[in-house]
Amino acid sequence: MTDSKGYAVNDLVWAKMKGFSPWPGRVSEPPVELRRITVKKNIPVQCIFFFGSNNYAWIEENQLRPYLEVKEKMLSSCKSAGVREAIQQIEEFITSPENFQHLFASEQENRPDPDVEFNKLREGASEEEASINNTSTPAALESVESTPVATKKSATKKKVRASLPIKLNIEKAASTTKARAIGNKAKAAASLDGTSSPKRKRKILNDSAGDASSLDLNTFSPVRRNVNVSHLLDRPVTVARPATPEIDMSSVSNALQSRNIQASTLKFGFLGLGIMGCGMVKNLLNSGHSVVVWNRTATKCRKFLEAGAEVADTPSDVIEMTDVTFSCVADPQVAKELVFGNCGVMSANLVGKGYVEMTGVDPETSQDIAEQIIAKGGRYLEAQIQGSKNQAEEGTLIILAAGEQLLFEECQTCFEAISRHSFYMGNVGNATKMNLVLQMISGVMLAGIAEGLALADRAGLQQKDVLEVLELTSMSSDLVLQKGNAIIKGEFPTQLPLKHMQKDLKLALNMADGLEQSIPLAAASNEVFKHAKRLGYGSHDASALYVRSRF
Repeated sequence: MTDSKGYAVNDLVWAKMKGFSPWPGRVSEPPVELRRITVKKNIPVQCIFFFGSNNYAWIEENQLRPYLEVKEKMLSSCKSAGVREAIQQIEEFITSPENFQHLFASEQENRPDPDVEFNKLREGASEEEASINNTSTPAALESVESTPVATKKSATKKKVRASLPIKLNIEKAASTTKARAIGNKAKAAASLDGTSSPKRKRKILNDSAGDASSLDLNTFSPVRRNVNVSHLLDRPVTVARPATPEIDMSSVSNALQSRNIQASTLKFGFLGLGIMGCGMVKNLLNSGHSVVVWNRTATKCRKFLEAGAEVADTPSDVIEMTDVTFSCVADPQVAKELVFGNCGVMSANLVGKGYVEMTGVDPETSQDIAEQIIAKGGRYLEAQIQGSKNQAEEGTLIILAAGEQLLFEECQTCFEAISRHSFYMGNVGNATKMNLVLQMISGVMLAGIAEGLALADRAGLQQKDVLEVLELTSMSSDLVLQKGNAIIKGEFPTQLPLKHMQKDLKLALNMADGLEQSIPLAAASNEVFKHAKRLGYGSHDASALYVRSRF
């Protein structure tokens, strides 16, 4: 691709970036967040919006070809799935361009109008000329009048109206420098020519605006005064969270089918039918266990009733009806309410009853619950779970248990139905500590994935390519690939709620504080999660952290 010709905004092109195949794109106004580049002499550049990846980059004009002119030739040589997806999107844009305007909002909303900027520059010059007229000698006045300011401004304005993005950036740079000079004349003048002469300062600014080759655009920032912060950041309205589909009770997971589980003769209760609880109860029923369920939202129990479970009215009823009861709810506070609240676990006869806490809690909460249940003649086991919604439904979770070992053994058939490994870790508190350590590591990793992909996007790299290379390295893992793909698709269907991950990071920080252990990376990650939650992404998947990192 070596042909070079003039291009205007909205022209559709094939753009060639070093290291990538030619890619369908659109000549665009550069958004504010796009980093300026140093212009090579006599080689014009254009800001290109790339379809498919929906990002921007500066491309030299000699690396552009008209889209329709070489379309057939490019289609015949196209093999990459990413390019095919981009071609499909650009064809949809050609048919219905109005459906794509939201992708280009940052181009216009985040940049001042060229004519307005030109007028500001002209008015600034007029004000300074008036100041010179009041204070300068006749000789100085003659020098000012002989400066071809109007000619340079007129030429600059014509170039702006010709829709050449790089010239517009030069004009904005000159305007920004002008504003700084007026605000701090002594400092600005000294940096320009070592003198405090207003006349000399204005002349340099005008000369710079007319000569592209004399400017290093990396040293200038776009004009950002009086711009709404939300527009500046180009942060979208909260990304819609795909609806979590109802669990399919008719299917049996492949993992469960591969196991020869002999269901226990004990009767089991289950408190909580949330994202994780639904999958676990389904596998308990499919493996032949007798289960009694309870949930604060009673309608969630209907599917399980139809699948063979019994439904109780209160947590205390579940205890009375069963031998062992599992609890899996949102957070430590809810876990305590189930035990100590009205019609809770403590109001039932606990003698000989087993209670298994699967909620992600801190060691102190687990110990408090254990002491009260044991004091009433009950038996206690904490069984922390590692995994997400899909793993709960597949029966491939990891179980970390601590407490009464006999109760752990009585629950083995249940653990076989819902997990691929279960570990007994001794005294109460050990499993919750281990879980918080692992959750802390996951949170820090996820923050790193989100920031890495955000940086790649800002640098003009294809996120799919980053993930493809990452998959081949020693850093590859299910977490990296699953969350990375969710980030690239931008949908964030809930597998592990972001608010639950933030909760675990907070609990890990509290544990570290009690042990006087410094964990600065976890603390920084927690702040990022907190901010994402405040932006409205608490119920989205934890991968929605990317939105906070990107914008």
